[in-house]
Amino acid sequence: MIRLGAGRLNRIVAVGAHCDDIAIGAGGTLLTLCRAHPGLRVDALVLSGGGSEREQEERAALAAFCPGADLGLTVHKLPDGRLPAHWDEAKGTVEELRATTEPDLVLAPRTDDAHQDHRGLAKLMTTAFRDHLVLGYEIVKWDGDLGRPAAYQPLAPEIAEEKGRLLQEHYPSQQHRPWYDREAFLGLARIRGIESNARYAEAFAVTKLTLDLGE
Repeated sequence: MIRLGAGRLNRIVAVGAHCDDIAIGAGGTLLTLCRAHPGLRVDALVLSGGGSEREQEERAALAAFCPGADLGLTVHKLPDGRLPAHWDEAKGTVEELRATTEPDLVLAPRTDDAHQDHRGLAKLMTTAFRDHLVLGYEIVKWDGDLGRPAAYQPLAPEIAEEKGRLLQEHYPSQQHRPWYDREAFLGLARIRGIESNARYAEAFAVTKLTLDLGE
């Protein structure tokens, strides 16, 4: 197993189509990064849920998932499940974000995610952030769209447990969903841990990766 790092991280971008996407897909990675890099700037963008109880949940959740970070969060009001019909607005929102930040790392949905909102946002990110490392996180769901990831972030057992706890604590509006439970989150993390020679891990897709092996 080859382990590659991105060097010193000063600024990252994390985006989600819906409130809770970022935390589900990359919550353990955020906890790991923010604890390893105190003062890390995190620019987070969510396309839907603005002005609702879901925005309140998201603000409290990301504050907990980004301890010690300089967190900036914007939550817009695009209708859930309708991103393709609001493409221009979504594209403009992503481009506004791009104009304000030069991140060392981008966390976004996967381009082959079965949900049209996730997939659409992922495609926007890879065009807006052309010269950046974009890691596509995965979200387990009934579509059965989990694939073979290209990159893994191992999670310490206490980080994996904390991720599950924070997801339960901060998103009460989602707890009626049959898949939204500690067993699902830890189960996937355990499988990805096996694949990466760790106890737990989060896994990511990588659309394009440029290497610099000469320095």
